[in-house]
Amino acid sequence: MKRFKRIVGLGLLAILIYAAYVVVSTGYFRTIDNMFDGEVVKEIAIEGAEDITIIPESGFALVSASPRKESLETQQASGGLYSIDINSTSHQVKKLTKDLAIPFAPHGISTFKTNSSYTVMAINHTLKGHSFEVFQLKDTILTFQKTITDPALVSPNDLVMLAENRFYFTNDHKYEDGVGRLLEDYGGLGLSNVVYFDGERFIEVAKGIAYANGINYDQKRKLLFVASPRNFLIKVYRTLEDGTLEYIEDIDCGTGVDNIEFDTEGNLWVGCHPNLLVFSSYAAGKKEIAPSEIIKIEYRGTDDYTIEKVYINDGSEMSASTVAAPYKDLLFTGNVMDTHFLVLKQKK
Repeated sequence: MKRFKRIVGLGLLAILIYAAYVVVSTGYFRTIDNMFDGEVVKEIAIEGAEDITIIPESGFALVSASPRKESLETQQASGGLYSIDINSTSHQVKKLTKDLAIPFAPHGISTFKTNSSYTVMAINHTLKGHSFEVFQLKDTILTFQKTITDPALVSPNDLVMLAENRFYFTNDHKYEDGVGRLLEDYGGLGLSNVVYFDGERFIEVAKGIAYANGINYDQKRKLLFVASPRNFLIKVYRTLEDGTLEYIEDIDCGTGVDNIEFDTEGNLWVGCHPNLLVFSSYAAGKKEIAPSEIIKIEYRGTDDYTIEKVYINDGSEMSASTVAAPYKDLLFTGNVMDTHFLVLKQKK
């Protein structure tokens, strides 16, 4: 009997330790004090604007959006890519995929400049599965080119193009459901990965990541940055000639990092979830709001970086921020499920 009680006691202790780890490691006890040295200059009525990237030469931001509160059937019927005028105060909106003839619920996006046009790629989640949709963008005319799919697309989240036919992407989970996914989400198991497409093959180039999420590439420094929100880290890799990666270090961000964008000076701008448990409840429809955070990272080299907290909100102004795309003194800030997203103006 004593042995049985000891085993039960140790089991309960293990459960308590595990619960404490989950609560602490997801930022549950963090205090959220609203902070932003600037103003909201525009609310743009696009629901679920999860990813945004700036195309300055064309004068607009490209937005990937889908009504994520709705069923996947509804999402694939009404999701789309949009252009937002970044040079006028009206920030005119245009849906670029209104005539697209395929089911489309976009997630991460990336662009690559090719002479007088751009190649655009978007991750697509539909009832038939996951895929990459490839478009040509000329001025504000988006033309569908092709679909790419492969068993390597387990749970694709974000991608970054290096050329017309070469790119990296993240799978944010190894398991799509069940106990495995639960352990990845709450246990912080590092089972997700980064995959490289060399134009012909999909090759796993990094693994052991807890919820691999946003990804972006610094062409000048040949550095790949990968967000791991479950561990509050941005992982830094050097890209090699064959597309494989050399791990350099982790940037400890202290918040649930999501999509990564660059400014003209090479600084990283990241939309973040400071409390992952509240975010999870919000995404499941159990909470009305979830906090948002935007950080700026000046990365100068190994062990040499600074992190600036630019925007923090309890969710009353914007819930579950995912991206902050900088343009001059503006930030185009997307989120998971709000019916609108914010254009913020920073004080000079």
